[in-house]
Amino acid sequence: MQRAVHAGWAWVQRTGSVTAEHPGRFRFGALGGGTRLAFPLGTVFGEPWIHVGAHCIIGEQVTLTAGLMPDLDLGPEPILRIGDGVVLGRGSHVIADTTVTIGSDCYFGPYVYVTSTNHSYDDPHQPIGKQWPRMDPVEIGPGCWIGTGAVILPGARIGRNVVVAAGAVVRGTVPDHAVVAGAPARVVRRWTPAEGWQPPLRTPAPVPIPDGITPGQLRELSKLDAEAVARLAELDEDPERAPGRLAEPAAEG
Repeated sequence: MQRAVHAGWAWVQRTGSVTAEHPGRFRFGALGGGTRLAFPLGTVFGEPWIHVGAHCIIGEQVTLTAGLMPDLDLGPEPILRIGDGVVLGRGSHVIADTTVTIGSDCYFGPYVYVTSTNHSYDDPHQPIGKQWPRMDPVEIGPGCWIGTGAVILPGARIGRNVVVAAGAVVRGTVPDHAVVAGAPARVVRRWTPAEGWQPPLRTPAPVPIPDGITPGQLRELSKLDAEAVARLAELDEDPERAPGRLAEPAAEG
């Protein structure tokens, strides 16, 4: 019975997901090839004014909305634009009552909240929820990493390749190649062509796997213990001791 339940749920997830080929009841303004909205979906409305690029992954329970409520005519232009290769983590919300733009190759952790609308409390005699909200467009540049639980407030302008720390609350302008953290978020590290990373990075950059390395070779490397790795490192540092090196002929005389 347990296996049947798991198999049935996997079938429901596959069948209920939304793609360009199988959009179901949704009529997005644009939905790129290779993009998938995982099932179960969050709240989705105003999809004719939502444009989603190609090869995006929209996690489970992600809310995507355009406009204050369903069934509004929002005009000829898209309100929510999501670029190619974007990942929105489980439970995230993107609320676009006015324009929200997410650049290509952005990665969102789970439960990120992006909104172009905020409450107002100008009138002290009216309940805050009944006062007309303030709206301001949001723009997130390409290549950003938005950490779990971050909140992007109306009017935020985030540059390219920015890291937003988990739980940060972002408002205002964030420059390119910055790391921001805190509530409200502040720049804690930034890269410029003249100075590099300031303050300097505390750990070296990861070394990517060289081209041509096979999965079998990686499995063999994983079997090496610390002592064997240290011996290989010594050989790498001393080419004279490297195996297979031809001995140079002795000088005559």
